[in-house]
Amino acid sequence: MIKELTTGYAVISKFQYYKGYTLFLSKEHVSELHNLKPEKRSLFLEEMSKVAEAVYGAVKPDKLNYELLGNGQPHLHWHIIPRYRTDPEFKSPVWIIDKKIREGKKHFHHLLN
Repeated sequence: MIKELTTGYAVISKFQYYKGYTLFLSKEHVSELHNLKPEKRSLFLEEMSKVAEAVYGAVKPDKLNYELLGNGQPHLHWHIIPRYRTDPEFKSPVWIIDKKIREGKKHFHHLLN
């Protein structure tokens, strides 16, 4: 875990194919953003933005991708994924890279080149 915030937890993903890949997990167990009360939703989004800004500052990516999915895990959580021009398929969603590759690398792909 990186940090506990008011609405959630910032954690480094155990999969670091994309250097700095971070998750922001809601403390409330809901599956949709609109299920949060307006005040909580605003704070959750504000805190997610602060986490993203910290990730950006730490790893200096060319771009950040933000994803709020929930199809596989029906619990509100953000994927904050730094992207680098050296990424394979830089202009495509991260999920285009085979899951076995994304979750199997122990080293950052752009450091291997």
